[in-house]
Amino acid sequence: MAAVAAGLSAQRVAAQTPSAPRPLPPDAGLFPGFEAKWVRTNGADIFLRHGGNGPPLLLLHGNPLTLSSWHKIAGPLSKRYHVVAADLRGYGDSVGPTGGGPQHVNYSFRAMARDQVDVMASLGYNNFFVAGHDRGARVAHRMALDHPEKVRKMALLDILPTRHVWNNTSRDWALNSWHWSFMAQPDAMFERMIASVPPRDFIMRHLGRAGKPAFLDDRALAEYIRCFTPKTIHGSCEDYRAAATIDYEQDEADYKAGRKTAMPALILWGRRSHTGRFYGGDLLSIWREAAPNVSGGPLETGHLIAEEAPEPVTQAFERFFA
Repeated sequence: MAAVAAGLSAQRVAAQTPSAPRPLPPDAGLFPGFEAKWVRTNGADIFLRHGGNGPPLLLLHGNPLTLSSWHKIAGPLSKRYHVVAADLRGYGDSVGPTGGGPQHVNYSFRAMARDQVDVMASLGYNNFFVAGHDRGARVAHRMALDHPEKVRKMALLDILPTRHVWNNTSRDWALNSWHWSFMAQPDAMFERMIASVPPRDFIMRHLGRAGKPAFLDDRALAEYIRCFTPKTIHGSCEDYRAAATIDYEQDEADYKAGRKTAMPALILWGRRSHTGRFYGGDLLSIWREAAPNVSGGPLETGHLIAEEAPEPVTQAFERFFA
């Protein structure tokens, strides 16, 4: 833990040194009326788009996606909230450190959560709502544990706690969720293997698809492909390496210490997703071990909930964050 603390401390020092101004990425037309912005955080440059009026609502995407995954619900939600859609460090257009640091701490959910707290502070918010999907939901959960004073409510889409996933694997889960172990391998050879595959092919295979589903917007897919660079491959692999090491250790420590989140949590999952298929039943009972104040349920979707069922997700968010 001392090495972990030292690594995070070094990142905070690095954050004092401004990076050179970065050009704004191309606008794919997915967030009309939203402003594009860069924020320098604890060792990362975070790209975001924000717009709307009302209470602040932070949206965090999953892997191998970008902030564009929220484009179908960001506009409708911006009528009631100040919506902030941000790329996680190393993902999308955001840039994280080169190298994972001790125990891959540079790409831990703790480091990613600190980024997003800094992002919201740069917009003038000391507390806010947060919703995350996939890896972004794991960041939101860690944020709620580490910064409970910042998170008013959280919505977590299509995940179970990281420690629960690692402690409850099966043959079928391993064959379906192969990337959890593959991307966590420490050798850079695995990054080169990913880079050798055309980005579109790897993204669709990662999502468990043989081809593009009808609900997936061509512009969003083009953004996922554009951003799937060696920088993103490295950052996402470091993310999965951290999940298998430092993130798991931190979750286990919290579990053994009885630390749980107290704020209201909305839990949504796709009935046809890997979460719904391999864990099934009442996922809320599993979540109550980590977050007692939960509500929610399944939607008739796969893993990409906000893109496949934007209206039900928007309605659920509006009810929950009201």
